[in-house]
Amino acid sequence: MDIKEAIGQKLLLAFHGKDKPSPEIIHALREYKIGGVSLFRSMNIEDPAQLRALNDSLQRLARDFGLPPLLIATDQEGGQLMAIGQGTQLPGNMALGATGSIELARRAGEVLGRELAAVGVNVNYAPCADVNLNPQNPVVGVRSFGEDPNEVAQLSAAMIEGIQSQGVAATVKHFPGHGDVAGDSHYKLPVVPHSLERLRAVEFSPFRASFEAGAKLVMTAHIGLPAIDGPDAPPATLSSKILKSILREELGFNGIIVTDAMNMHAIRQGEALGEESVRAVAAGADLLLQIPEPQDDEHVYKALVDAAEHGRLDTAEIIASAQRVLALKEWLSQHPLLPDLSVIGCAEHQKIADEIAEASITLVRDDERLLSLHLNSDQRIAVVIPQPQDLTPADTSSYIKPQLAEALRKYHPRVEEFVVPFAPGESDVSGLLQQLRAFDVIVVGTINAFDQKNQAALVRETLKLNIPTIIVALRLPYDLMAFPEAKTYLCTYSILEPSMRALAKAVFGQSEIKGHLPVAIPGVAEAGYSLR
Repeated sequence: MDIKEAIGQKLLLAFHGKDKPSPEIIHALREYKIGGVSLFRSMNIEDPAQLRALNDSLQRLARDFGLPPLLIATDQEGGQLMAIGQGTQLPGNMALGATGSIELARRAGEVLGRELAAVGVNVNYAPCADVNLNPQNPVVGVRSFGEDPNEVAQLSAAMIEGIQSQGVAATVKHFPGHGDVAGDSHYKLPVVPHSLERLRAVEFSPFRASFEAGAKLVMTAHIGLPAIDGPDAPPATLSSKILKSILREELGFNGIIVTDAMNMHAIRQGEALGEESVRAVAAGADLLLQIPEPQDDEHVYKALVDAAEHGRLDTAEIIASAQRVLALKEWLSQHPLLPDLSVIGCAEHQKIADEIAEASITLVRDDERLLSLHLNSDQRIAVVIPQPQDLTPADTSSYIKPQLAEALRKYHPRVEEFVVPFAPGESDVSGLLQQLRAFDVIVVGTINAFDQKNQAALVRETLKLNIPTIIVALRLPYDLMAFPEAKTYLCTYSILEPSMRALAKAVFGQSEIKGHLPVAIPGVAEAGYSLR
């Protein structure tokens, strides 16, 4: 291939369109000869049949233009980030961490891979192998398996094996480790201040295991590491010391390096995006993940061609990089038959989701011995749930209506649901409290209340009613820090239906509570703790 064709293979573009490929992506296929596309729930995905038809159209266009098959990628992590909303509702990585089961992680990967293959997606931006050590981390959280590097390593490797067993390439992310930051790289450049020795022992460990498990791709993080790049450290995506010296040479990774989205504001935007893309390629990136901005696509492509033609990029490295992309496509071509769409959400997959959910439910505290509930037929349960919202761009929670009340009604008919704003105001709280006085038991779900003072205030005021109350952390377990006076406290790590069903079973004593904390709750409980 010539240098322009090689550069085209390094581009993963995106577009707006569900019914058919947009004119802009057709132009990019014809003119830039791109390597692939990334698909996003809001822009491209309605349902499995629509998605498979769209992907068939994209691959047909590539053939018509004489191009190699496209990489078609999406974020199907399970839990918090589900690009294909009608896929099996797997509870997610931290729920898997709470199970401690390598076998369940592998089976979850198989479900993810099989369902992606059925809709024509051949690259999954998963799993997230970040070690979540910072409660204030806004972007990773329950996307991580937990805070123990060894457990995260084993579960990441198992999920990769599961995904790739279905002919879909797994992407371990976000190298060199996004778990111990307090900033979101979608908006600014977070910095990981640790020494190289600490990075090798903690952050790098899950990636090393993932590479040994055969991960086809690794995604870079837009985070700075002063221990490697000095006090003015650039994003790792732009660092040759991180991508070449550590990732390639020290850790021996020989697969595809894909950047995290280049529109994130840890990366310079606008006119500077072309130069930032040149820096990423010079640092060692094989694929540049772009968003649907045709003007940016043109800037990036022209900047890369210009840099190659004027010697600012090594043409031999560009050709070698494109050859790695083609080698991945060759591996994918060995799995040409797509499963039938009937595998999506099938009974076998639902059973796996339910097994994960039931094994993940964690009881941290039950000082008043409320569990399991035994109520008279005339007693009433109030369920209080905050309206989910996306807490980071890497989130699809806003699409979900938690079905906890419905799940509890299976075991007791007199259940009433109260949905409150994610950040309830004083009037929301006072009005709710008046209604709650009429109930015999209260179940309050929280979503990161440790970082949402209004939710925490609602819980504290509810506890003052002196009505038997069960508090359930529906996302991160850290919420108990905000209301340590709570007497009964469980964790589900997920708002999806299998987790709500599993919680209801646990509350009424219909299943054994087996989960353990994958992260410590500072000042309350150590990681690995569960009440028995």
